[in-house]
Amino acid sequence: MRSIWKGSIAFGLVNVPVKVYTATEDHDIRFHQVHAEDGGRIKYDRVCTVCGKSIQYADIDKAYVDSDGDQVVLTDADFAKLPAAEKHEIPVLEFVPSDQIDPVLFDKSYYLEPDSSTPKAYQLLAATLERIDKTALVHFTLRQKTRLAALRVREGILVLQTLLWPDEVRAVDFPALDDAPAPRPQELKMAETLVESMSGDFDPTEYTDEYQIELQKLLDEAIASGTGKVTSTQAAEPAEQADAEVVDLVAALQRSLEASGRREGGESAAEPKKKPAKKATAKKAAPRKAASKSAASKTATRKGA
Repeated sequence: MRSIWKGSIAFGLVNVPVKVYTATEDHDIRFHQVHAEDGGRIKYDRVCTVCGKSIQYADIDKAYVDSDGDQVVLTDADFAKLPAAEKHEIPVLEFVPSDQIDPVLFDKSYYLEPDSSTPKAYQLLAATLERIDKTALVHFTLRQKTRLAALRVREGILVLQTLLWPDEVRAVDFPALDDAPAPRPQELKMAETLVESMSGDFDPTEYTDEYQIELQKLLDEAIASGTGKVTSTQAAEPAEQADAEVVDLVAALQRSLEASGRREGGESAAEPKKKPAKKATAKKAAPRKAASKSAASKTATRKGA
């Protein structure tokens, strides 16, 4: 990995030198557009609507148009005047309980590596955060844009996750829920039983992006055959239709329990009570996988389910 930022965390009077690395990567297969007739690549040109000339990126400024149609043009010098946190410092604003940060606020994640021959301050901050189970709120400036961010520990490594500002999270108001009746005790009990039958410890390695795997396979076959255009001969299976006629929620829950091999009382339909729960879970997961096989080509599915 190559660092994208160098600076330090300002933790009171303690200075923690760090390097910043992008923590995630996009594995989606990239395509470019071509002319269907001859395969020529389609290119885009930045053309001025006034003079009709092609404009180089260095000669382009940014413009803002308000609701009245008035346009204001800003240059790089104008943006340099705007307030921003110190470009090479990550100031700690405060420490908050980790469970108070709603996951919907998380944006991008970055790893922080100690940038010092004696990373004692780095280890001290990481150990402290892990011990008190709190998250540090910080300001992080990258590419002339200052964001609010959460600084936490993951497997002994400091991780910085930029946060959305509160006004960037949309408010929701679904009228259909206003007069919706509360679930009945019997419904809640059966739903909890179903959830329990499908529960397990989260292991991200159990899940794979089946769409990308099949797409790569399709591309590899096309390259191996030397063809420039490949059309899949396999007919698409119709999407599984939701049972719109099932009105009784209890009946729908009962059907789900039966499909997973679980009875209402929590017993496995095929195995005795005393069989280990882990094996029973594996038995129940298989029917559910089979039932959703038609959607496997469009969504990321659970491996080995």
